[in-house]
Amino acid sequence: LFIYFLGILGEDALLPSPQNISILSTNMRHFLTWSPVTIQGETVRYSVEFQGEYEREYANESWIPICECSLITATVCNITEDISATVAYNLRVRADTGARRSQWGTLKGFFNRITTSLTPPPMKVIADGYHLLVELKDMGPAFQFCVLYWKKGQESRMHWKMVKDVSSTVHLDTMEAGHDYCVKAQTYVETINRSSSFSQTQCVRAQGGRSLWLVTAMISSAGFALAALTLLFLAWKTSKIFQYSCCPIAVLPDTLKAAEPPAQLILCGNEEAEQCDLMVCVMPSEEVLRLWIQ
Repeated sequence: LFIYFLGILGEDALLPSPQNISILSTNMRHFLTWSPVTIQGETVRYSVEFQGEYEREYANESWIPICECSLITATVCNITEDISATVAYNLRVRADTGARRSQWGTLKGFFNRITTSLTPPPMKVIADGYHLLVELKDMGPAFQFCVLYWKKGQESRMHWKMVKDVSSTVHLDTMEAGHDYCVKAQTYVETINRSSSFSQTQCVRAQGGRSLWLVTAMISSAGFALAALTLLFLAWKTSKIFQYSCCPIAVLPDTLKAAEPPAQLILCGNEEAEQCDLMVCVMPSEEVLRLWIQ
């Protein structure tokens, strides 16, 4: 009878086990959730443990506590870091008030991260002039992105690009002016060899059609102007060559060049003529004969 009463008291001392234990797993992020255990006037805390394939088969079915989810008040536990292999895991939760504990509530069935739900990547398609760019949200180191892009109306000629690093904007293609280009993408996780569905298709049009026309017109105008100047220069140069060939310029030797202005030369000539006139004298014929003999 004594043992019977102790059993009744022991059952009354136990807390109810957590119920509705389930896992929410999206994009390789895993969360264990359960319904709260309500005790009037007491704070209920929870502890979570997991058991992987190794613990079941090689470690006597032992359980490993999750430190981040030990004696917590929340009814959710992030188990992403503990689910590190693509194997079957079992998980359990226990309620605790300090003075009393519940029995372990165990997840129904096993959880394998290969069953995680993968969603298409958030992305933004940009037309930067004639460059087709895409911005992808970083979803973690395990994720890669398969990007499909094509010229609208040419769906049969799609191109694809596998993107691993999304730290910056990704350049996809150089677009033709006046044409629409479309892009869609899906996530891919190599560790579980699974892909998500494709995102909604986004299309953009190549910008700068008028700018290209303006640039072309400016380049053409500059080319015509340069050609006209070249022709004028060649015509001037040709005329000079013909002028030198047909009508060469005569160059006077230095001995014939006047060292003084013509007016000064005329003045000097007049003065010398006057001096010559002043020196004229009449000599007798005998004196002339004598000078000639000498």
